[in-house]
Amino acid sequence: MKKAVAIYTDGACEGNPGPGGFAAVIDSDGSRREITGGVKRTTNNRMELIAAIKGLESLPAHSSAILTSDSSYLVNTMTAGWKRKINHDLWASLDTLNANLSIQWEWVKGHS
Repeated sequence: MKKAVAIYTDGACEGNPGPGGFAAVIDSDGSRREITGGVKRTTNNRMELIAAIKGLESLPAHSSAILTSDSSYLVNTMTAGWKRKINHDLWASLDTLNANLSIQWEWVKGHS
């Protein structure tokens, strides 16, 4: 069985809303890739979700991944059924990826 791909994500913005950025680091069988980007006007939560989407989109269908994020908004919405009040476009993308991949969602304390 192939080992799960490790994906580490983060997103942030200066001001909320304001200019923001995201990053995903993908570690697969000792090979490391980084995906980064930014948006001129966004929110912190959107950047957190986009980081996860971009990381997961880089995987082939039916892959296994452990996605680690410091966003309780992301992890708890995907695992504990937190209500989705906004960002419905991004949640729809995450739902599709979640259906086509085997994802373990892990939360870590930020800035630790």
